[in-house]
Amino acid sequence: MSKLKALLLTEGMHGMISQVEGLAKALDTDFTHQQVELKSFWKFIPPRYTPKTNISFKNFVIPDVDLIISCGRKSVIPSIFLKKNSKKKIYNIHVQDPKVDFKNFDFVIVPEHDSVIGSNVIQTKGAIHYLTNSEIDKNSQYLKSIIKKDERKVISLIMGGPTKYYDYSKENINKIFNDLEVITKKENFQLVIIPSMRTPKNIIQAAKDFFGEKHTVIEDIDKKAYLSALAISEFLFVTCDSSSMISEAALTGKPIYIANISAKKNDKRFKKFRSLFKELNIIKNLGEPLEKWSYQRLDETNRVAKIIKERINI
Repeated sequence: MSKLKALLLTEGMHGMISQVEGLAKALDTDFTHQQVELKSFWKFIPPRYTPKTNISFKNFVIPDVDLIISCGRKSVIPSIFLKKNSKKKIYNIHVQDPKVDFKNFDFVIVPEHDSVIGSNVIQTKGAIHYLTNSEIDKNSQYLKSIIKKDERKVISLIMGGPTKYYDYSKENINKIFNDLEVITKKENFQLVIIPSMRTPKNIIQAAKDFFGEKHTVIEDIDKKAYLSALAISEFLFVTCDSSSMISEAALTGKPIYIANISAKKNDKRFKKFRSLFKELNIIKNLGEPLEKWSYQRLDETNRVAKIIKERINI
């Protein structure tokens, strides 16, 4: 049986691409990406008030597909329109709450902490993503030629960036850096800092200035460095602003400490997510005593893919 062909629709953000690509891989599809662009007026209109036609988005070449996996507000209407106007049966899956009637989709994939329910809703513990254990293992040695050549064991800080909920103020970042410096000195660890696409350049420079030559700061976006850090680190520290990166780290089964940043607006959803992960014994907070613990590796992407395969018989 030939593979299903999938079209992935996102706004182009890394976190969204990670989710749709991860699910497409877990479903064993041949997939292509398409970044959705809304026309100027419709950028400001919620999906529930947007006509389910192609009037709202810029047209693009539509490949012959069996499956659409979309993520993000801007991809909601294109997914509905393409399914409705296809000359053959197409399954469509939306990741995150689409804010429209769920009947427009075959499946809606949402984190448990969003408290969304429905007959075609599949809840996940955290975010689905594109990382796999085999990929992490394959890249485990990558950092060995970059980090300092000594006997210290490795810990890693995985950094997000400013959002509408969290500032990366000098005070916030210095608090995180100081806490990590205490740990590295007390436990004789070598720290590796991994930035993401959202990490500002001035924060990366601040990390270099603070930690000097004794530790390693990866300056550019480097997926292999990220995967290697997940593989070789004794402990993982992840900034609180990214549920996706926390979910990805949970694939390793390693102790994860959350580097908290003061919220500048109500971050109830993020707190609920972190509370769930605390209940699952996956995370603790930076500042709590350093200790090793274990938990069941979280692989929600493959669990969701299995449910979808069973329901549509592929």
